[in-house]
Amino acid sequence: MVSDRIPSPDGSADPSHRQQPALDSAITDLEAANEAADIERFDAAFRLVGGLLGPAGARESAAVGPRLAALLPDAPPFERASLAMMVGACVERGADPVACADQVLAGLREALTGALLMSERWKETGGGELPDPEADSPGEAHARIADPDDPDGWPAHRAVIGWWTLHLWQMASFAVYTHAAVRTSARTSGVTDVLAELIERYGEEQHDLKGVLYLMKTLDDEPLLVLDRPSGTGYLVRMDGLTDNFQLHTLLAELLIGGGHLPGARPDPEVVALSRTEEADGRRVTALGAFNLLAPDGSWIWNEGTPSDVPVVDGVRTLVLEPQPYERSWSAGRFIPQVPGDLRLERVLAPAEAADLLSRTAPAHPFEQAFR
Repeated sequence: MVSDRIPSPDGSADPSHRQQPALDSAITDLEAANEAADIERFDAAFRLVGGLLGPAGARESAAVGPRLAALLPDAPPFERASLAMMVGACVERGADPVACADQVLAGLREALTGALLMSERWKETGGGELPDPEADSPGEAHARIADPDDPDGWPAHRAVIGWWTLHLWQMASFAVYTHAAVRTSARTSGVTDVLAELIERYGEEQHDLKGVLYLMKTLDDEPLLVLDRPSGTGYLVRMDGLTDNFQLHTLLAELLIGGGHLPGARPDPEVVALSRTEEADGRRVTALGAFNLLAPDGSWIWNEGTPSDVPVVDGVRTLVLEPQPYERSWSAGRFIPQVPGDLRLERVLAPAEAADLLSRTAPAHPFEQAFR
């Protein structure tokens, strides 16, 4: 969690009854220093806020989160990323995620753009292993990738800042993206599409962005049409907070087999609970597969993917179920434990409707073709 990275001045986790006035005063000073562009004063106030925020309670954190987020656009670049971490910690403790998200996600976009530039310039200037943000010098990297004909050196500066701070923006963005309201707002505004495209371009150079990408793809209040080929039945269900297809698979089995609609073995209640709201807490519980998940064209929908992999057909995501070609099992749980998930049955399709929809689908691709 982001809040685990925020230091406490005395190592204590218990907030003092004097904490709020001191924190308010420190943030007021930080705001004044930021407005005056006084770097020395900003650094001093920034360190004080970090120390006071560590042991702050939920009420204090919730109150100051949006104030800290408002400082992000004009804060010094390296401190800005650490400030975003503080905002993420406040969100984890109850600050309004929507009020904090815009500036955090804008910072993630800037850092991703810079990191992509670093990767490109590194290859253009000799390649080799990219610098380690935890161990290598940003100054040396800047000197290597800077264009001697560029008088202000801003592209190199932007690249170094992005590369050295991306992991902080990733953690702060993860904190806000765990909230459905942020996911909905960012998807509607187009922010998520832009960020996801940048992450896909970035790949896995060095920073681990898989968690944030899965959160971006998480579907909330999303209808799903499920067609079961062996029984010829169909179901309209609704997904909430489903981050991975292992989770979807388990909850489909619970809903359709456990609900008496389809034959088969009902999932273990503990497996279902871990797919909804419970956390594993070190336990290893095995989930068993019940279906082969397919797109309407017969291509396989892999458990390792996300529900967003299910294609939209005539305005609704459509999934076809067929018998498993082989036994599957996996460790039960959710890829993003911070996000609770659920799957609800809205209606059972009439037999004629289900038959008509199934007639438009293709059988599963052969095993060999599916693995190509």
